[in-house]
Amino acid sequence: MRLQIATMKLQKETDERNSSERPADRGPHGRWYADACGTAFGLEILGERWSLLIVRELMFGPRRFSDLRSALPGISAKVLTERLAGLEANGVLLRETAPEPAPVQLYGLTRWGYDAEPIIQELGRWAAASPFHDPTLPLSPVSFMLSLRTMLDHRAARDMQLVVAFTIGTAQFTATLAGGEMPVERGLPGAADLRFDAPGGPSLAAVFYGGVRPEEVGVTIHGEAARIAAFTGLFTLPPKAPQI
Repeated sequence: MRLQIATMKLQKETDERNSSERPADRGPHGRWYADACGTAFGLEILGERWSLLIVRELMFGPRRFSDLRSALPGISAKVLTERLAGLEANGVLLRETAPEPAPVQLYGLTRWGYDAEPIIQELGRWAAASPFHDPTLPLSPVSFMLSLRTMLDHRAARDMQLVVAFTIGTAQFTATLAGGEMPVERGLPGAADLRFDAPGGPSLAAVFYGGVRPEEVGVTIHGEAARIAAFTGLFTLPPKAPQI
């Protein structure tokens, strides 16, 4: 017990000494780990609870505070306000005002903030391989659309060209497949080769990744059957990692 107390006291003194030796104006880098590694700095920027998920929800354009609360039902208004302020201070997002007739404050990513998408994709792909991943949990519309960009088989999609419209609850997206890439934008296109209408992200995930029949989960698909099969076949979850 004495050894444990002594060890804890020594660690506290070390932490206090390291903290006092840091210049007050250094900025966010070093506030947690005092580590020059870019991974450590990245965690200091995006590692707080909810921060990376807020960035995820902004990947397809600016959103209102209420939109973010709706997409992240477990977050409190206080924590969301704090995280938005922190991300803004670190240059990840910025605030802007939507034009009239209904001016409202929006939160959107900076150009550097958008560069975080590969981080979200690779983390999602890695985590989906875990045997503990539960695909039945809630899934926001943005999460589902990002999953399509993450799980797309680029080689198989190389010779396909499709404009695909998605209505997921009240959210609307357009995915444009061409040259093995599939950018996604908010809103519906004037014309689409395929249209997916679903009550929520989990329903579409069940169709795309679980082989569930669309009508069983309230999903409606419009388009040629061959195109539907070819398109939905482009997306697969990674194989499960062995449980050791």
